[in-house]
Amino acid sequence: MLIRTLQGILAESGFASLTVQNGIMFLISFILLYLAIKKEFEPLLLVPIAFGMLLRNLPLAGLMDTAEPWQSSGVLAIMYNGVKSNLFPCLIFMGVGSMTDFGPLIANPISLLLGSAAQIGIYCAFILAIALGFSPQEAASIGIIGGADGPTAIFTTSNLAPHLLAPIAVAAYSYMALIPMIQPPIMKALTTKKERETKMVALRQVSKTEKVIFPVVVVVFTALLLPDVAPLLGLLMLGNLFKETGLTDRLSDTAQNALMNIVTIMLGLTVGATAEGNNFLAKETLMIIGLGLFAFCCATAGGVLFGKVLYYVTGGKINPLIGSAGVSAVPMAARVSQVEGRKYNPTNFLLMHAMGPNVAGVIGSAVAAGVFLLLFKM
Repeated sequence: MLIRTLQGILAESGFASLTVQNGIMFLISFILLYLAIKKEFEPLLLVPIAFGMLLRNLPLAGLMDTAEPWQSSGVLAIMYNGVKSNLFPCLIFMGVGSMTDFGPLIANPISLLLGSAAQIGIYCAFILAIALGFSPQEAASIGIIGGADGPTAIFTTSNLAPHLLAPIAVAAYSYMALIPMIQPPIMKALTTKKERETKMVALRQVSKTEKVIFPVVVVVFTALLLPDVAPLLGLLMLGNLFKETGLTDRLSDTAQNALMNIVTIMLGLTVGATAEGNNFLAKETLMIIGLGLFAFCCATAGGVLFGKVLYYVTGGKINPLIGSAGVSAVPMAARVSQVEGRKYNPTNFLLMHAMGPNVAGVIGSAVAAGVFLLLFKM
């Protein structure tokens, strides 16, 4: 009797329903957890994404099952409405805005050109994806990976190709985490030792008035030009305004900390939970991961090469290394520019100079997303 009971329990358990696909997805989630915890690759993002992937692929758990009424759906399926509605990416942008200092960009407007040049990776990957047979909507979503901006990639994909959300989100955040490994070889290959040693003069002091006016002007101009990008850039600039007014410290603190942390947990979990074995383990996933790396490398190269152009145009006053920060992974890409610059000139302090193209890249990737949404949104 006891043995039959145990056999019955086992037959109804998740163990009896395990498949090879489940095992592979478990392995992928374990690898991501290893990279996040042991190697410290973007742990705040990769830990919830990897764990969400693990939870989704537990047989019979039903955490992403949808039902009517909605209260009967799985807990992660309920959370996922924040991704489908684009609420989570926009709230993340508000938190990013409250932590961003646009001063270096305002002090050196030429940084905007460097941030724009780095977006070439988006369009290179878009063209290649079209050539490989992806639809324009899918290719646009894949291309945005080159902006190294997770929320923008999720925002674009949710609108254009929601069935590709899992591989695109995992690729985008993974490459963001791997910036310190991917960018330096490209930066070194495309610059000379003399260029890398270039020391830049200190930036001018930016007034409070300039910092308050900037987010208002940017959101009005970009939202009128590309209405689809208003949710992202609108909340980015609202968060920045909280910071710069000096009168809304409580709101700025909430956006930077409590709200940002809560949304990061739910966004990471639900994005990871979209990685269901049947869909994730397809050849398209490998192609997306490869195209994402291609986009990221092209973006880095585009920023550095345009930095070289400015180096010669300005008579050696701009260090081309700061061009690599044009990808919008704030502030990690700027730190890489700083670290690489110090290797060749210990007196170099490129961080603030690199922050200019870095925050310009945030705007640039959002504008690229707005262009794609304008062209391909149905």
